[in-house]
Amino acid sequence: MKERIRERVWDDLEDSGVARFPFPPHGRIPNFAGADEAANRLADQREWEAATAIKANPDAPQLPVRRRALRDGKTVYMAVPRLRDERCFLKLDPEDLEDYDAATTVSGSSEHGEQVGPEAVPEIDLIVSGSVAVTETGDRIGKGEGYSDLEYAVLREFDLVDSSTSVATTIHDRQLIDDEVRVGEHDVSMDLIVTPEAVRRPDDGGQPTGIDWELLSEERLEEIPVLKRLRERKR
Repeated sequence: MKERIRERVWDDLEDSGVARFPFPPHGRIPNFAGADEAANRLADQREWEAATAIKANPDAPQLPVRRRALRDGKTVYMAVPRLRDERCFLKLDPEDLEDYDAATTVSGSSEHGEQVGPEAVPEIDLIVSGSVAVTETGDRIGKGEGYSDLEYAVLREFDLVDSSTSVATTIHDRQLIDDEVRVGEHDVSMDLIVTPEAVRRPDDGGQPTGIDWELLSEERLEEIPVLKRLRERKR
């Protein structure tokens, strides 16, 4: 069902002309017209104003969010792609960076950011996620690889987020859907849905409390060093 919704939303964004570079929107967190306006609307919210440390996704539609965060003096943390390194986060500190525009791109973050392990990450005040689609009740559909939920679970295991940590997404209104989506206990729900035109705060649906080890294959555990370390610590 989720894949059917993804394809429908990707097709709609492309056919309507809402999609923006990179093209095609399919197979990715799609960029959209109005991403700048959505970022500015997010920056007007109390959750943003109170935050000093933000964990953000690396995708194109949230590029304005990452740049706005640095310009507002907030430190941004991004996950290393596929959590492939022991130091699995990139730290973007506005006080250490000269070119915010370059530092917040996917390639620039690895060049300008400081790679750190979870122990060097402070408590996160706000999480910003990219989405393919989101329901009115805050259920999120990503591109299907599961890394966004896994990154949240890792942060939760290290006590860097908890049930009070707000999770936001910026999307186009066409990505807001009224479908009923089957979600699991590992799925992170959105507390704040921001579009170029509006803000929605769904009722609290609860968040995962950590890693669901039964969902992880041995292959994925071997590929992600921080998961191997956490599993050994659990034992």
